[in-house]
Amino acid sequence: MELTNFSHSVRQNSYHLVWKPKYAWDIFKFPWIKKDCEAILNEAALRYKIQIFELEVMEDHIHIFVEIPPTIAVSKALNLLKGFTSYKLFQKQPWLRNYFRTGHLWSPGKFFRSVGNVTAESIKNYIAQSNRGAREQTFLTGYSGL
Repeated sequence: MELTNFSHSVRQNSYHLVWKPKYAWDIFKFPWIKKDCEAILNEAALRYKIQIFELEVMEDHIHIFVEIPPTIAVSKALNLLKGFTSYKLFQKQPWLRNYFRTGHLWSPGKFFRSVGNVTAESIKNYIAQSNRGAREQTFLTGYSGL
């Protein structure tokens, strides 16, 4: 997981995402469904240019660590992954519709957290140091540069 350089920016857009099936049903206890879900998530990631660093399909939820393109909001990325896997799993395993009669495989809930190489404390220190330097510069020159 590295910083990505572009002509006018540098970014790191990594997230830990978690979601679960509707009713928290443990449908991924079946190895063939778990395997299908992993393959479909990898296919979705390729389609939407999402890089997967780590993926774990648990019995009743999914953990995934991803890098999202800057043109996609994290909520949109989650919707794309959930929607694509739901559509494909219902196609591949039509009997799942007997358990998810509303046509919704996933619970509407989700968890996401941005992930980086630094801690919150180091960011606070960096900002405090930067701000201290700006105050000293303003005092010395009388101009904040803004």
